[in-house]
Amino acid sequence: MQRTQSPGLARLARLNPTVVFLAALALVLVGLFAPGPAGGGLLLVLAGGLVWLMSVTWPVQAPATRMLRLVMLTLLVAVALAKLTVG
Repeated sequence: MQRTQSPGLARLARLNPTVVFLAALALVLVGLFAPGPAGGGLLLVLAGGLVWLMSVTWPVQAPATRMLRLVMLTLLVAVALAKLTVG
């Protein structure tokens, strides 16, 4: 089954990878250092975006890459939930 690429994915593919990495890093750092629920909520929003991106790119990723992404996503969600419950 052939899936056509959505305009959002085409636009995302044209972005500079370094800028995307730095923006994601900035969001993670803000989420980690923001107090309690605000930081946890931001991290959960970021995790939701990553879940969407992983679901779209899943068929073209190697199994080792899939496992690494799942581990990192699990860690991100765990930290976000910890911030929500502790804060």
